[in-house]
Amino acid sequence: MTKTLKKEYQPGGSKRQFILDKAVEYLSDKTLTSPQSYRRDYLMTNLMFSDTEYLEVLNKATNGGVEAWAN
Repeated sequence: MTKTLKKEYQPGGSKRQFILDKAVEYLSDKTLTSPQSYRRDYLMTNLMFSDTEYLEVLNKATNGGVEAWAN
């Protein structure tokens, strides 16, 4: 069974901001052991992030720093 993202959470959807806000928490979560590259792949593939969305979320998660790349 293939899961798909509901239309309201897809790019341009009414609840897209909710996904973007949750992604900031996901990227900045220090308790996760998955490398940053896996997290990026998840956001890009499963949540249909554009490069711009990913970079904006990453910037918010690191407060303009590079701490998220330490994983």
